[in-house]
Amino acid sequence: MPAEDVGSLIRQFYALTTKLDKLFPKRSFIPDGHVVESLCEVLAAQAFDLELLPASSKVHNARTKDRSVMVQIKAAQGETLVLRNDQIPQHLLVLKISALGMPELIFNGPGIMAYSTAGKQPANGQRTVRLNTLRKLPVPPEDRLPGQGFE
Repeated sequence: MPAEDVGSLIRQFYALTTKLDKLFPKRSFIPDGHVVESLCEVLAAQAFDLELLPASSKVHNARTKDRSVMVQIKAAQGETLVLRNDQIPQHLLVLKISALGMPELIFNGPGIMAYSTAGKQPANGQRTVRLNTLRKLPVPPEDRLPGQGFE
């Protein structure tokens, strides 16, 4: 993991996008999609000492350094999260980055626990779950990945 603080770089990045939004009010520079997903992945990798897998890996996008736990890192941008029923991870980390670039850990626990709370599955296989539902799940400490900077 790079020695430089990833969180600080992300806050600088969000500050820059805010300045660009003010300079060019008819354009949006708010990070979204793959950019936010990648930012959350590197934040989680640094905070939880994870090894990132190649981009676009199916189901899991990281693993613990000892390779004992496979991890899916999801980025939340609104107040709901989309989960695919055919991609239940061994462990799930859900992060949300504020408009100021500050990360919030929404969920840290077994993937099945989060996926079991998701709504009814439509034909496309994408179920939704509210972030507040994930925040309230009682994940036992022994089922959480140890990390720094979030808890």
